[in-house]
Amino acid sequence: MADSYSKKENNKKKVKKLQDKLLRRNDRKVNNNKGKSLEDMLVYVDANGNLTSVPPHLQQTETPVKASRRDTENTNGVSTGTITFMQEKGFGFITEDITRDNVFFNFDINNTEFKKNCKVSFKKETSAKGFRASDMIIIN
Repeated sequence: MADSYSKKENNKKKVKKLQDKLLRRNDRKVNNNKGKSLEDMLVYVDANGNLTSVPPHLQQTETPVKASRRDTENTNGVSTGTITFMQEKGFGFITEDITRDNVFFNFDINNTEFKKNCKVSFKKETSAKGFRASDMIIIN
């Protein structure tokens, strides 16, 4: 007896599915990743966050041009900046003119000559928590 239309369609679908399966298997065999060396499988991240196959020690890195600490200080070690923050408790922060870094400073509570947005010159010293300003002088 002859097969019905739906049986013929189901048989066609099965044959198509088997053919697709064989094609995928052959594609996996051709593009097999097994047996590659470890170096071929590694991926590195460059300075911009992009994936690359070049190891970090061989990558060409462009260093951004930034003023060094020596460039910000004069020959006598004096830097200039603006007082950007002051607290009544006796401390504040100075933003350097060239590097735009914040530098911590202490001041006397009775000494009222320091005000916010005042230009000052100072010497930078290293402390346990970072840089600290000393020998502050107001610039007009």
